Amino acid sequence: MNTPSQGQLRRDGRVAGSLYLVVVLSGMFCLAWVPGQLGDSAATAAAHAGLYRAGIAAFLLMQVAFLLLPLALYPVFADVDRRAAVAMVALAVASVPLGLFALSHRMEALPLLQGVGGAREAIESAYTTSQQRAGNGLRLASLFWGLWLLPFGWLVLRSGRLPRVLGVLLLLGGIGYVVQVFGGLVPFVADAGWLRYVRMPAAFGEIGSCMWLLLFGAGQGRAGNPPAPPASVA
Repeated sequence: MNTPSQGQLRRDGRVAGSLYLVVVLSGMFCLAWVPGQLGDSAATAAAHAGLYRAGIAAFLLMQVAFLLLPLALYPVFADVDRRAAVAMVALAVASVPLGLFALSHRMEALPLLQGVGGAREAIESAYTTSQQRAGNGLRLASLFWGLWLLPFGWLVLRSGRLPRVLGVLLLLGGIGYVVQVFGGLVPFVADAGWLRYVRMPAAFGEIGSCMWLLLFGAGQGRAGNPPAPPASVA
């Protein structure tokens, strides 16, 4: 496969960076800020129903952008290692149905927020159940949020089209996601304090990749990028 031109790599990289920015900002809002404001109580969620709905809308936006992101990254890296690029796309796209499945349980709680003043204990119990189901769905999705970073990080390392330190962070972050998902299933590991920090490299790697792509696009690459085949001699 022919190596894309510098101008094409820069354009494709900035498109991917723009989509990545949507994923990062909407994800921080719906996965971190909104749950931190609402807590676990149906009464609190009912008092801030608009914020609860905004979190659902932001999650939908994140899923759409995350569906498009690997497709935008594919032409940036396809000439480097096609199989790894295909794996990157497949693993990222596989997470979207799982994320939407988790979101459906959050949407189930919307009618509950309109009747908190009634049978309070029953509503609180139903709300807690819906949020637990949503959390379980997100754990499944997060496995693929980590797995897709492994071929992505490898492509960054091999191509040099982004700073290679970002590739290292992406690989470590992908491993961290996997460790957190499977570690959460092991009783003596699930309660370990260090488990909450294993995804930190992913945060630095993804935000760093997002900003680099948005500002600079993708570069032509350095050592490790496979050379173009020589022209045949007639």
